[in-house]
Amino acid sequence: MVRRDKINYYLDLADVVSKRCTCLRRHYGAVIVKNDEVISTGYVGAPRGRKNCSDLGYCIRQQLNIPRGERYELCRSVHAEANAIISAERNKMMGSTLYLSGREVSNGEYIKNSCSCSMCKRMVINAGIEKVIIRDTENEYREINVQDWIDNDESLEGTRGY
Repeated sequence: MVRRDKINYYLDLADVVSKRCTCLRRHYGAVIVKNDEVISTGYVGAPRGRKNCSDLGYCIRQQLNIPRGERYELCRSVHAEANAIISAERNKMMGSTLYLSGREVSNGEYIKNSCSCSMCKRMVINAGIEKVIIRDTENEYREINVQDWIDNDESLEGTRGY
């Protein structure tokens, strides 16, 4: 029996967490890990007490044809990374790793070249998270050093989307 490598194990957990998503476009799950201990999890969904897009039966961003990575202020949901950060103590997140897995609702495929939005990047930076690992396929992923998001501040260039 071949044992699953640790990074894909945590990405698999993030994928399972994403099954709780209520977004009609994309399902993301996030898992924050430090010293091989799961600190927190999060998935995409409306704030507590508000109706989810899955309850309403529509997505306003989809109705307006808004491209991926833009105009998140119109979205009803809190992103997976943000929900995981909200649910964790900052001192436990310092130096941790956030694992992120996303799938397209339309076909169930992993989202290629996904990345945290600019708002989530700011939260990840302030939370003290050191690395973000993002799944591209069942076994492939990218590892991002959060310091790169600090050093290469896309908000200074006015870059939109990802």
